[in-house]
Amino acid sequence: MASEIHLINGYPFVSYTRETYSPEEMITRSEEFFHWIDKRRTVRDFSDKELPYSVIENIIKAASTAPSGAHKQPWTFCVVTDPSIKKEIRIAAEKEEKESYDNRMSEEWLEDLKHLQTDWQKPFLETAPYLIIVFKKAYDLLPDGTKRTNYYVNESVGLACGFLLAAIHHAGLAALTHTPSPMNFLMSILKRPENERPFLVIPVGHPHPETYVPKLERKSLDRVMVKYGK
Repeated sequence: MASEIHLINGYPFVSYTRETYSPEEMITRSEEFFHWIDKRRTVRDFSDKELPYSVIENIIKAASTAPSGAHKQPWTFCVVTDPSIKKEIRIAAEKEEKESYDNRMSEEWLEDLKHLQTDWQKPFLETAPYLIIVFKKAYDLLPDGTKRTNYYVNESVGLACGFLLAAIHHAGLAALTHTPSPMNFLMSILKRPENERPFLVIPVGHPHPETYVPKLERKSLDRVMVKYGK
């Protein structure tokens, strides 16, 4: 049954309801979710095994449910499967990454990366069956050329990317958040409009059968949470 529409100051609203749980159920569900999401890891070794395109559509739809400033939804998800485009992206990204590793990164930064064993070479940009290139819309561009302001763009797109990573994990797939800097080459390769800026490159696919990830420890709760009140 469709929700009844209520007008508030002339704007349509619908009622919001959802299932509720007992305190005991909430504790169980929240703990189960933590243990499930805690298994998510960044992966750099991908299989080239294909996966249904509808999966990508579904995870992007899930990402698009994220909250955004004034509900402007200031994001575009570009899905790249064309091998020639992926190769072009890899070549451009590795050029910037090599310059960063050789000349831009401080000694402290390089030292902090040692335990991850990363370098400027990014073969996953070609191996992963899908690249999702996330663009943020600095402003909306109407068909007549009019510019409309977007609000809290970085925060909004960051939230959408968080939803996207959770959806990828839920689908049983692996992902990597890749941020070659600068990333302006993506605008020209993908021929994006002037109001869009590259935000994140996310290879998506199955992990390679022989995949290893760094042995890491997440910060304990007392290091990431400060409690005020009872």
